[in-house]
Amino acid sequence: MARPGEMVELEVERPAAGGRMIARHDGAVVFVAGAIPGERVRARIEKAQRGTVFARTVDVLTPSPDRIEPAPGLACGGHVLAHIAPARQAALKAEIVADAFRRQARITLPPVAVVSGPADGYRIRARAHVRHGRWGFFEEGSHTPCGIAGSRQLSDASAATCERVCAAVAAAAPDAQAEVEWVESVDGAQAVAHAHLASGTWARALAPVEGLRGLSVSDTRHARDRQVTGEPFVVDTITGVAGPTPVRHHARAFFQGNRFLLQPLVDAVVARVRAEAVADLYAGVGLFSLALAHPERTIDAVEGDGVAAADLTTNAARLGAVRAVHRSVERFVHETDLARYGTVVVDPPRAGLATEVVTALTAARVPAIVYVSCDPVTLARDVRAFAAAGYDLEGVQAFDLFPRTAHVETVASLTRR
Repeated sequence: MARPGEMVELEVERPAAGGRMIARHDGAVVFVAGAIPGERVRARIEKAQRGTVFARTVDVLTPSPDRIEPAPGLACGGHVLAHIAPARQAALKAEIVADAFRRQARITLPPVAVVSGPADGYRIRARAHVRHGRWGFFEEGSHTPCGIAGSRQLSDASAATCERVCAAVAAAAPDAQAEVEWVESVDGAQAVAHAHLASGTWARALAPVEGLRGLSVSDTRHARDRQVTGEPFVVDTITGVAGPTPVRHHARAFFQGNRFLLQPLVDAVVARVRAEAVADLYAGVGLFSLALAHPERTIDAVEGDGVAAADLTTNAARLGAVRAVHRSVERFVHETDLARYGTVVVDPPRAGLATEVVTALTAARVPAIVYVSCDPVTLARDVRAFAAAGYDLEGVQAFDLFPRTAHVETVASLTRR
């Protein structure tokens, strides 16, 4: 077995979930960073355990035609694929989805379509870190801050304002470790930030920051946020079945993060729902429920997180078709007759659906399920369980919501046989 620090030459075979590529050396599987399938590289072993080796590319001996030179500043987290041309990135993500289904669900997919958008300035949600007077995003694989503007994930104007928020937090609490949640509207006209102090003490009041709709703060000692200035949320407009619909989302509520692909993702979900009675589980602030709403449809939108549920309640109040339910999904599926729904939309966290949720949906013989996933491995695992219970996979579509990263969003449709 190769030892840490040893240099090896590798033939890179295919992508792996997480952004590394797979190669083999002396019978061991090697997960190598900074490579592209088809390349021959010289790599340094980082660690080796139980027949699995992790390595990082040092020299590219036979470069891929898809290799590009990353721009300065892209050492920040979220850029593990920055050395790969955008079209090839999308193709590799399609391979990652297909591989997950082949291994986890025992299903061979037809070619997976990947919807992509611009890679610069795409983020409308981000988290920056303040560490004892320094701030920024974290460098890949470390807790070392790196420049927000250089990452190119936020627009130039947003990056500058986010830097000012971090500077204000650092000035207010010089010994602090803090997390800064940044949220802006799709058009960039509204922005809010929330600073959470994880350690240290506030030396003086956090000052308002120019360019924000609102700024709030919290720390580990107090359960409630303190609003420094303005409002804690932004309002976007999405186009749904009934036309343009406002969607409020709080600085601390989950919301999809790509301004260019938000509407295409919504459209993909809407196109897959035809039933008149719908349950939207893990509904967040109601993004999909609001888009699906029309007078002849009833929607129960279920969300357990209190911050997101408050936005969901406000958003649903504008539309009589949507009923906001502040309850955990696990509790909801145990207390509700799921057989009354023609379609259930699920958008769970990265861990996927709890076994009890899959069991409840399949026991109720729900006719159709639309599954929105941020992890193809847990998605494929759950699809396998649905298939075993009598569901057919109707289609899979992927969305490159986080370009230059290894993450891919996937929408899958399942129907009861």
